[in-house]
Amino acid sequence: MSKNIKSRGYAGKDENGKLESWNFERRSVGDNDILIEIKYSGICHSDIHTIKGHWGKQAYPQVPGHEIAGIVTAVGKNVTKFKVGDKAGVGCMVDSCMKCDSCKNGEEHHCETTGMVGTYGAPDKTSPSGITQGGYANNIVVTEHFAIKIPESMDLKYAAPLLCAGITTYSPMMKINFKKGDRIGVIGIGGLGHLAVKLAVSKGAEVYAFTTSPSKVNDIKSFGAKEVIVVKSAADLQPYKGKLDFMISTVPYAYDMSPYIDCVKKYGYFTQVGQPINGELTINNFNMIFNRVNFNGSLIGGIPETQEVMDYCAENKIYPQIQVIKASEINDAWNKVVNKEARYRYVIDATTF
Repeated sequence: MSKNIKSRGYAGKDENGKLESWNFERRSVGDNDILIEIKYSGICHSDIHTIKGHWGKQAYPQVPGHEIAGIVTAVGKNVTKFKVGDKAGVGCMVDSCMKCDSCKNGEEHHCETTGMVGTYGAPDKTSPSGITQGGYANNIVVTEHFAIKIPESMDLKYAAPLLCAGITTYSPMMKINFKKGDRIGVIGIGGLGHLAVKLAVSKGAEVYAFTTSPSKVNDIKSFGAKEVIVVKSAADLQPYKGKLDFMISTVPYAYDMSPYIDCVKKYGYFTQVGQPINGELTINNFNMIFNRVNFNGSLIGGIPETQEVMDYCAENKIYPQIQVIKASEINDAWNKVVNKEARYRYVIDATTF
């Protein structure tokens, strides 16, 4: 397949963040590439931040979307991992140097030379548009290494959110090696947070879910949380001071973090995976020197770990709670995500592009 691949999707044209239908082209299928006919594409808050320029200036038109699930329809001559007809997914990255220590050790997202190439908006000489274009579209061409095998038992519409929301919460929780019965706090029960609850519960943790949305309480309990705390002020957090072994925050905006960090036991870990505007957070260091909590951030996960969470969720029947929408409903869905109305991950039916 030497010709560029015609594609249609929805793109942001400027920082206003309103997406419009757009016809564009992908690169031709190279020797190490696969062509995926996209069936479903999840909506991540990162899509909104990126297109609106919250994380820096962007090139337009730009097709967002890095929770991509579909069927392989063509393979390059060197491809061994996939065959036509296989289920396949693409997450937050589509390339890296593959030579540095991080890449060799399955942490391609921490590539030390070129840095990982994001699924959308990254400079890309192989792309006819000059940048990578994401999954709000009917197809994608990707190097086979950066595609994830989706088990036959996993419905594609449930697989899509695992490729960002799933791995983003799974990876830091696995890094702390928590034990059955450990108390894990999850802040922000949206697309990422609800999967964090389900994953932690499945591994035997006691989960304490912190939300500002009273309407979510019954849902969160159904995900397996031991306790749901509706937070109206810092006073609501006081009873949990020093009680939790680990806490993960999925909140994608700056907020008053100190009362939450105080909920973690001394020398425990607090991980922030939600990424606010310009990445800026305010932490009270007086608080930190007294609570002795280790604060860190976490990105996604490498390809091996992304495959791991996909296989784990398929085997243990852990599925995101989703709402399938048409392409024409994307802009409305974005507004609902920002307004905390998603329950809990919007997934676009790619046949509607």
